[in-house]
Amino acid sequence: MSFLDLEDSVAPNEKVAARIKVVNAIRNLNWDDRVLCVRVNAWDTPWTYEDVIEVVGHAGSRLDEIMMPKVRRASDVVAMDLLLSQVEKNAGLPVGHIGIEAQIETAEGLINVEEICAASPRLETIVFGPADFAASIGMPVTTIDEHIHDGPSNPFSYVFAKILMAGRANGLHVIDGPFLKVRDLDALRFAATISFSYGFDGKWALTPDQALILNEVYSPSQELFDKSFDILDAYRVATEHEHTGALMFGDEMIDEASAKIANSFVARGERSGMKRTKE
Repeated sequence: MSFLDLEDSVAPNEKVAARIKVVNAIRNLNWDDRVLCVRVNAWDTPWTYEDVIEVVGHAGSRLDEIMMPKVRRASDVVAMDLLLSQVEKNAGLPVGHIGIEAQIETAEGLINVEEICAASPRLETIVFGPADFAASIGMPVTTIDEHIHDGPSNPFSYVFAKILMAGRANGLHVIDGPFLKVRDLDALRFAATISFSYGFDGKWALTPDQALILNEVYSPSQELFDKSFDILDAYRVATEHEHTGALMFGDEMIDEASAKIANSFVARGERSGMKRTKE
């Protein structure tokens, strides 16, 4: 997935001019088959509705999603859904064409995340925004780095779990936000491993070097990918031919829950282009 930004990376006096640049980029550049998203400005700014009207109204069908920053309550998502429906109709797009990604970046957003994740059928992804969130709760930090995760009290443990549960309960992708020490790839790997261990689907990359690390962390190893296929094969034989729902796989007992876990690793690996070594 790639996204173009109208929010934090654009200075206030460039917000209006940036819209046409984003539209031109969407219409004229080759984006292959990746999901293409534009982050608009938050509802508490004067730019949001015109961001949506100008970009969705003129970008054409190639635009897939709108990202909403600093979502605080379910009504923020409902309002965006209604606005998108009107813009889609006026632009000749099918109603529902544009999906929504919602960023949780404030204490209020975290408290309301369950309702946010259930607010609209357009919602596809929930994203944690660590920098704005740290500011929202008054964390004594000036950047988001690996030390966030090993302090004497780590509120991100609660944040990760709460966002993940809300997202999964509503069938959403769950993504961790950016790591700001862009040149420290070892520290990035450590931080990414934390959210991966919770079950997050991925993490934002700010540079191509970061993307290489993150693709590695959030993809299963070849050994785990192959083992997952083997588990599914063994479970299929057991259930279809031996009429049992549980069996021994080496020194492990596997059952339907094991097959669900294996399926998730196979799906994640295949999205990354992995191939099974052998059957």
